[in-house]
Amino acid sequence: MPTLLNYTGDDEFHPTSMEDFPCFLPVSSRINVCFQPNKRVRANLKIPFRRDDTNPSIDDLPDECLFEIFKRLYNGKSKSSCACVSKRWLMLLSSIRVEETENNGYLTRHLEGKKATDIRLAAIAIGINNKGGLGKLSIKGLNSICRVTNVGLTSIAYGCSSLRALSLWNIALIGDEGLLEIAKECHLLEKFDVCQCPLISNKALIAIAEGCPNLTVLSIESCPNIGNEGMQAIGRSCSKLESISIKDCSLIGDSGVSSLISSACSSLHKVKLQGLNITDFSLAVIGHYGNVVNHLTLCSLKNVSEKGFWVMGNAQALKLLVSLTISSCQGVTNVSLEAIGNGCKSLKQICLQKCSFISGEELAAFSKAARTLESLQLEECNRITISGIIGLLTNHESNLKSLVLVKCSGIKDTTLQFPLLSYSSSLRWLSIRNCTGFGAGSLALVGRLCSQLQHLDLVGLYGLTDAVLVPLLESCEGLVKVNLSGCLNLTDKSILALARLHGATLQLVNLEGCRKITDQSLVAIADNLLVLNELDVSNCAVSDRGLIALARAQHINLLILSLAGCCGITSRSLPSLERLGKTLVGLNLKGCNSISNGSIEVLVENLWRCDILV
Repeated sequence: MPTLLNYTGDDEFHPTSMEDFPCFLPVSSRINVCFQPNKRVRANLKIPFRRDDTNPSIDDLPDECLFEIFKRLYNGKSKSSCACVSKRWLMLLSSIRVEETENNGYLTRHLEGKKATDIRLAAIAIGINNKGGLGKLSIKGLNSICRVTNVGLTSIAYGCSSLRALSLWNIALIGDEGLLEIAKECHLLEKFDVCQCPLISNKALIAIAEGCPNLTVLSIESCPNIGNEGMQAIGRSCSKLESISIKDCSLIGDSGVSSLISSACSSLHKVKLQGLNITDFSLAVIGHYGNVVNHLTLCSLKNVSEKGFWVMGNAQALKLLVSLTISSCQGVTNVSLEAIGNGCKSLKQICLQKCSFISGEELAAFSKAARTLESLQLEECNRITISGIIGLLTNHESNLKSLVLVKCSGIKDTTLQFPLLSYSSSLRWLSIRNCTGFGAGSLALVGRLCSQLQHLDLVGLYGLTDAVLVPLLESCEGLVKVNLSGCLNLTDKSILALARLHGATLQLVNLEGCRKITDQSLVAIADNLLVLNELDVSNCAVSDRGLIALARAQHINLLILSLAGCCGITSRSLPSLERLGKTLVGLNLKGCNSISNGSIEVLVENLWRCDILV
């Protein structure tokens, strides 16, 4: 070879770079044989494989070709790798239907606000297949900021056929097209929740009904284009439907609701109707066909009269009804309420909100009719009187365990005496919240009946004093939870009595806003409360002295302690807080301005298992 290269004849080979030749022949791994062309190469001739030319890219292929290539990727890892190349590849991969026969839909994904985009949905559809499959998807737009469209929902449909629960809230850009694809591909869908999606119409709901026969839970709220046709389709096709909630849909009326109730009567257990243009006819249908309904909520039904509720109760079909909530329905009267009590033989819980025609005198009649009633909540029922409450509690046939009164302004304090004899109510839970007329005389009457109380909830009763509360505490046998927040006129005397009488059973004490409560109460709590695990003394007149006493108690094992707004707590309480923090999981120090930032940092570092609010 050296001899050949040194040859100087006319046919001499000249060593040059490969760029000077139009041909390159690989002979072996070490020897390259080059030959000189017979003709001189033109200066303007373009050599197709020169190094300075732009390399061809697979990305130059049209979408149709890439689609055919990606269709042949069967490995989930390979698909995920390709999806990371570019948004174009990601969206192409997400448009390919995927078989998910081996996935059971274990995973849950939630997108909210600006994070909810078509790109993220496409990424979920691609990356989730080899991890068990998508089972639940929730998309919530906040303040109308949501960039999800039908394209993203179609990606989910093509890639996540194991989807069982879909929730769409406040999304302005999703319409029928995306849900049509969901109905075609996601036949396992069981729960569908749609709220404030103005572009979704009956067309999408009909498709869901026909394509998803396993649907058990349906919730529709503030969707102005969904009407009776969609409800009728659900009734025809979804024989497994167990729960239905329809709220503020102006196009849904009697024909839609009645058709749905009558068609799904064999499986429908839970019904909620709110803000609909239905009449007495729909309630009559519920009364006749609601054989398996056990939870019923009726709210803001302006076109339903007393007759509708009366027929619903007297139809005798709601024999399995356990829980009934009626709110802002002027058709609820004493007559209709008694009919409901007579017809609903299994009724245990009833909540009446803003029912202004219910009077206190008829509560006793209702409780006699509803013999199984265990829980009664009355909120803003302003015709309720103290005599009605006493009549309710003294009904010997009553099994009432819980009574909740909220903002019932018709209850006025009284000095009248009732012949209560030695009767003791079965009440275990008494909650009186923001009933400003509920004073000393009323509470004293109620207290004489409630010796078996375990949960006492007196909130915002400005007229409550030690002279009234202490006798009530003395009449109870073993209180477990006591909430006295907002009772401004209570003093340490009440808390001393509470600790002395119920120290062995109390687990929760809430004294938020009781401004006359001082360290004396904390000392009594530390000395007497043996099983306390939650204490709230926010905005009370407590200081470091009381907290030190609380920390020294050997039997205290608090889980939650709230000291919000207690300016008397300073950095000197740091050792006490650290000692209490050995068992704490929640500590509220908001508004404790006397504690330095350095002390807060030490607490956060040392009590790393505790959730500290500052």
